[in-house]
Amino acid sequence: MDQEQPKDWSNSLNKIDEPNTDKFSFLEFIWDLVKTAVIVLIIAFGIKYFLIQPFIVDGNSMLPNFENNEYLLVEKITYRFHEPARGDVIVFHPPGQASDNYIKRIIGLPNETVEIKDNTVTIFNSDHPSGIVIDEPFIPSDFETLADQPDMKYKIGLNEYFVLGDNREHSSDSREWGVLPKDNIIGRSWLNIYPFKNFGVIKHQSFSL
Repeated sequence: MDQEQPKDWSNSLNKIDEPNTDKFSFLEFIWDLVKTAVIVLIIAFGIKYFLIQPFIVDGNSMLPNFENNEYLLVEKITYRFHEPARGDVIVFHPPGQASDNYIKRIIGLPNETVEIKDNTVTIFNSDHPSGIVIDEPFIPSDFETLADQPDMKYKIGLNEYFVLGDNREHSSDSREWGVLPKDNIIGRSWLNIYPFKNFGVIKHQSFSL
């Protein structure tokens, strides 16, 4: 009886089938690119429309605190957790101009009355029914705050805000087109990117009334 020879397993243990690279590698490469592109677009869309959005300042209405052609990042997170505050610098769509973006500072809050008189801004609210003049150190002393009409008062409703440009003599703001609905606010200015000499986190004025 013939003795069975031991099998040589070395070849089978060291072999592995390779895919047909000529047929599949290029298609797999394209498919990976497509998947990566889709993921990047989804992330970019989410960041832009739900977290952060870039804007370029157009004009001089916020001088001297924001210059023409400054590149800013606006964050959309803060107002998901608390209401806009007096002194915040915001980007928004002005009433009736959904395709335009403005940058201004919040001066009056919901259910308040703002009076502009004698180059001063007075706030009337439940804490100050007789009115209190707000201090605005971010406005140069030679800048004038004028109303469209002498001694005019602006009443603010629920979910509305009164906004002004820092460069009061050269700004289209609530004095011209009225109060700003909350739904028109895009976000709160957050970071100054360019020019590099102005790079940094944007400081918002804090008011103590």
